[in-house]
Amino acid sequence: MNIFITGAGGFIGGSIAAGLARDGHRVRGLIRRAEQAGDLKQLGIEPVIGSLDDVALLAAEAQTADAVINAASSDHRGAVEALLGALEGSNKPFLHTSGSSIVGDASGGEASERIYTEDDLPEPTADKAPRVAIDRLVLDAASRGVRSAVLCNTLIYGHGVVPGACSVQLPRLERQARKSGVVRHVGHGLNIWSNVHIDDVVEAYRLALQKSPAGTFYFVESGEAQFRDMTMAMARALGLRGPEDWPLEEAIKEWGYEMASYGLGSNSRVRSQRIRATLGWQPARTSVIEWIENELVTKAA
Repeated sequence: MNIFITGAGGFIGGSIAAGLARDGHRVRGLIRRAEQAGDLKQLGIEPVIGSLDDVALLAAEAQTADAVINAASSDHRGAVEALLGALEGSNKPFLHTSGSSIVGDASGGEASERIYTEDDLPEPTADKAPRVAIDRLVLDAASRGVRSAVLCNTLIYGHGVVPGACSVQLPRLERQARKSGVVRHVGHGLNIWSNVHIDDVVEAYRLALQKSPAGTFYFVESGEAQFRDMTMAMARALGLRGPEDWPLEEAIKEWGYEMASYGLGSNSRVRSQRIRATLGWQPARTSVIEWIENELVTKAA
């Protein structure tokens, strides 16, 4: 297949693009920074220099591709509209990347027993309503002749393939710890996030590209962990003090409101029933704690 993927210079998009290139597909990847072109070429990806604001470029790439994957941003509505408009009536696959902070409760590091499935989603908070609206736009495109799907990833761990690209949550905890010498979590760190290894994410996209029915929403998770347990494992792996509680207000100063409140300070507990039942997805990695203890430092070095 000829596949166009946005975010090819990033952690998720680069890993997916490289995996599909290894499978023998011709992959064209959108990147903002021209200096990443050489890295992509080494991974078998044809670089396309541009941004999500280049709607004419996005439309042209989508029209000539056999399938499109948006892995650059869950929140850029204009790019999604441009891609869907170009794909309308084609019945081509369009995979959109969302994130499970859409069910985040911004608890400030406290625990929650609430677990969500694809068929049991809450009304989004005001902060997350725009992202959920984009997810719904993608799903509704099934009625416009697009084989659309939303893959809603949880906390992703593992090392990416594009140099310098890393995941969102654990690397922020690690950078703060290395900078300060103390591993910290938001509040008491009792909040829980579902999680998944990047290699299993790549497999999820591969399967969805092949056989996902149009208009389908998937959670992507292979386990869950409390932040306090993850930061305890990180302290052991890095040989640093901690973990220590950090008031939300202080965490916001370090990571910003969105990341501290939702990415690191909320509960996001989901179960990916549909992707297992519909696509036969079987994740190979199920313990983020083991990964932190055994691979966070060794493969990052």
